[in-house]
Amino acid sequence: RKGARDLITKAVEAELAMFLEQYADKTLDDGRRAVVRNGYLPERTVQTGIGDVEVKVPRVRDRSGQGAAFSSALLPPYLKRARSIEELIPWLYLKGISTGDYQEALAALLGDQAKGLSANTVSRLKKQWEDEHADWQKRDLSEPRYVYWWVDGVYSNVRMDDRLCLLVIIGVTEHGRKELVAVEDGRRESEASWTELLTGLRERGLTNAPKLAIGDGAMGFWSALS
Repeated sequence: RKGARDLITKAVEAELAMFLEQYADKTLDDGRRAVVRNGYLPERTVQTGIGDVEVKVPRVRDRSGQGAAFSSALLPPYLKRARSIEELIPWLYLKGISTGDYQEALAALLGDQAKGLSANTVSRLKKQWEDEHADWQKRDLSEPRYVYWWVDGVYSNVRMDDRLCLLVIIGVTEHGRKELVAVEDGRRESEASWTELLTGLRERGLTNAPKLAIGDGAMGFWSALS
């Protein structure tokens, strides 16, 4: 539910940014912007396939008195129940969150209201996600102590290249918490790709090896592990 709420919040914030850009050249006599952000509407609940999700829609103030008002196409005032949100994440994965397909993906969550999501809004969201992912890939790993690792190469049809895969490591800490350790591009689970990934983890502070690593018969990881 938190993930759903964060996704909705980011999408609506991107909508708002596009709306405010439309009025960026509208100013008052003293040079201040005429249309500005003005807090949030009261929080409300949207029923989804994974339970109730609390959402808040931003509101704007038109200081010129011309009546400009922000209305989210993704969270219209009458939306009380969303379609099954479990369908959203697989669609985002399978569709690769591409600009052209994102409206179709969000339709699994919000129905026809997703048609109001522009390509520019999607591009803005993608840039934000890319920055967040880049920060995640650089995070400090000196603190975690992993007891177990599960590793695998995951192939998909997002890109038409049968050699490209995602190298995935899931770890369990000494406190029993399961965490995603790494997700990076690789080439056919090769030793070189796994070595680059593992070396990167070590350079970010992960100097304590797991007690047990679990994987399939692809030899690239096993050759790189030492």
